[in-house]
Amino acid sequence: MIAHNLGFPRLGPHRDMKKAVESYWRGDSDGRALAAEGAALRRRNWRWQADAGLDLLPVGDFSWYDHVLDLSVMLGVIPERFQDASPADTDTMFRMARGRAPSGPDARPCEMTKWFDTNYHYIVPEFSRGQCFDVAAQRLLGEIEEALSLGHKVKPVVVGPLTYLWLGKTAGGHFDKLDLLPDLVDAYARILAQIASLPVEWVQLDEPVLAMDLPQSWRDAFGAAYGRLGAQGLHILLAVYFGELKENFDCVKDLPIAGLHVDGMMGGGELEEIAGRLDPEWVLSAGIVNGRNVWRNRLGESRERLAALQEAHDRLWVAPSCSLVHVPVDLDLESGLGIEIRSWLAFARQKVAEVGLLARALRGEGGGDWESAVAESEEAAQSRGNSPQTCNPELRARVDEIMASPQKRKTPYRRRAVLQERRLKLPMFPTTTIGSFPQTARIREARRDFRKNVIDREQYTEKMRGEIADVIGFQEKIGLDVLVHGEPERNDMVEYFGELLEGFLLTGNGWVQSYGSRCTKPPIIFGDITRPAPMTLEWSGYAQSLTQKPVKGMLTGAVTILRWSFPRDDISQRQGIYQIALALRDEVADLEKGGLRVIQVDEPALREGLPLRKQGWRDYLDCAVRSFHVTTGGVADDTQVHTHMCYSEFNDILDAIAALDSDVISIEASRSNMELLDAFEHFNYPSEIGPGVYDIHSPRVPPPEQMAASLAAAKEKIAARRLWVNPDCGLKTRGWEEVSQALANMVEAAKRLRRDARGRG
Repeated sequence: MIAHNLGFPRLGPHRDMKKAVESYWRGDSDGRALAAEGAALRRRNWRWQADAGLDLLPVGDFSWYDHVLDLSVMLGVIPERFQDASPADTDTMFRMARGRAPSGPDARPCEMTKWFDTNYHYIVPEFSRGQCFDVAAQRLLGEIEEALSLGHKVKPVVVGPLTYLWLGKTAGGHFDKLDLLPDLVDAYARILAQIASLPVEWVQLDEPVLAMDLPQSWRDAFGAAYGRLGAQGLHILLAVYFGELKENFDCVKDLPIAGLHVDGMMGGGELEEIAGRLDPEWVLSAGIVNGRNVWRNRLGESRERLAALQEAHDRLWVAPSCSLVHVPVDLDLESGLGIEIRSWLAFARQKVAEVGLLARALRGEGGGDWESAVAESEEAAQSRGNSPQTCNPELRARVDEIMASPQKRKTPYRRRAVLQERRLKLPMFPTTTIGSFPQTARIREARRDFRKNVIDREQYTEKMRGEIADVIGFQEKIGLDVLVHGEPERNDMVEYFGELLEGFLLTGNGWVQSYGSRCTKPPIIFGDITRPAPMTLEWSGYAQSLTQKPVKGMLTGAVTILRWSFPRDDISQRQGIYQIALALRDEVADLEKGGLRVIQVDEPALREGLPLRKQGWRDYLDCAVRSFHVTTGGVADDTQVHTHMCYSEFNDILDAIAALDSDVISIEASRSNMELLDAFEHFNYPSEIGPGVYDIHSPRVPPPEQMAASLAAAKEKIAARRLWVNPDCGLKTRGWEEVSQALANMVEAAKRLRRDARGRG
């Protein structure tokens, strides 16, 4: 019985990774200091896991930006625009991710999208026809040697070849990515051979793509790929997570590997089924501790489940369901939580402790520590189940009542558009932003002082109004058409609403990596959700009072709030989404009464939440669409409803996006050179579209001619009368110097298109 982990959070307990990376980007530290901080973070992570009783520790799970990007650099999958005379290094990786690094020329960054159905973003590999794979595994090998020198028994972790290939895109014309597989597998074989030269027995190859519906050609490819890799002198643990293998088990069962990891949390009862079918010589790694949520494990139930599995398959390991990169680092840092609710939770350090306890119990080594831990976990489960905070009968009755009747807006878009045009009087190619403006040190200081009672509510309101006035004045000065209040009062687009809705719990240090150095602090949904008071009207209404131009009321949608929080595991996802949608419906009504003529409900997580298997799509999309209708269906016809989505592929869910019935949708498009609009070109999308022309995840400021060229390309696919002009996403992570120039360039690009349209007219 071995206890192991698939991956540990990279951030460090106090966002140490983020601080080190951003210091390096600013030029406040050099490469040696960055490397030293990385070594310290890895050393601490390994020590914590070893102290928790893990027998095999992951190596290769640490990254300065993204583990898929690291693999691209290791395999030499570096687009030509990032290649120069010097060998690939850390700055090459940063340039690929964000377009800029302390050394090397700026270039258009690689695309970024969601890692399966999570809010973690990975950098998309770009494959060219005849792609060469030049292995440079020194960094991974160095980290393995580093861990071994500290006395740890380790298991290197690498994304498997089929998943890596699946996640990439073709550049320079379409071709079958599977044509690259033989050369890619040869590169993997060279990496495994180098690992095998070290005192390492096991390697973990992650193939979460096996939890998806795969074409037969991809299913068949596993045999040839792993037939080559299984001969490299290492025991391969093939890790599948985020869902069930189902028919894909047939792709795995005859491979020359030594073990299979199965997600026992997302995969239902499949773990038990596989235990009875697996080759008796293989290890079965049971993902029995939830790696994607923060609820404490019911140790007694898990012990019984593992014991039954051990009866069916005696070569059993115990692990979290997936990498712990999706949960915060350490619950012990949360001094502000109530004792009762705190007892319900477990973060990464507590989860590896649960794994260690379960393994020791199965080995008969638990003793008094085990009995005490089981009693505590059962007491916490009973406390949570009996808490009056977790159920609101009146709210649940309201959910049932409103879901019994259609909530969609009654007037079709084409008729609404005429009324909105009369009311808003916008020019052709109207300009706007997605919502947030830079979060300056002054804004953060004001929020911190208010939270610590250094300033009172009146002083805080005055400071926020000053920031809003500045943002409104700036937007009017450069000539934006639909304005925003800039969201200075919001720390995060989900956490802000979690603070104001009943049923949410906010942490002090519950940070999780979203992409690169960008971290979020997801709220924890522990009870039924209600809105005690208006949440945004004070700020949006004030902004509207400062200008004659329309100001957007800004809300985060129900699906995104739930997806970017840690949801409950004791009620359905549908019930949670509808509860949030009802709260937002009341907020929309207040915004409209307060004079807001444009209301934006962001749903960037809608595509992310799509089940990996198509059989679950219909129910999920029905819930997502209906929740949007609940939120927005009560507004007047001449109130314009916007939504925003980013870093997702939309081709396969355009029917559902159209069914949202928003008047305007803004999407990320700049990193893909407007390729995302191909789907909208071939689909008769009914309303207006704003493709992002400015990549806000890069510090590069595109010139007006580049934005105008992007808009001209968009105009080839979207009718000019339906085309909006906006950045890819919110601007909170950028500096004012970048933003002011970029938005001025964006407005100039829109003016050029208008002049061109008038000239042709």
